[in-house]
Amino acid sequence: MAVPKFRTSRSKKRSRHAGNKPVVNPTATECPHCHELKLPHRVCASCGYYKGEQILQVEEEEE
Repeated sequence: MAVPKFRTSRSKKRSRHAGNKPVVNPTATECPHCHELKLPHRVCASCGYYKGEQILQVEEEEE
């Protein structure tokens, strides 16, 4: 039967198991431009701004 030649370190073992952690819901932050809730480090879906620059042209919906 195959036996490991050397002991597996804690960091090797824990990094192998780290991919099985449950996904935690990310915290929503307020957009500084339009004050809507958005995910951090992403373009705002309502205004299209990211880090003070307009990235996307967002069309306004008419009601």
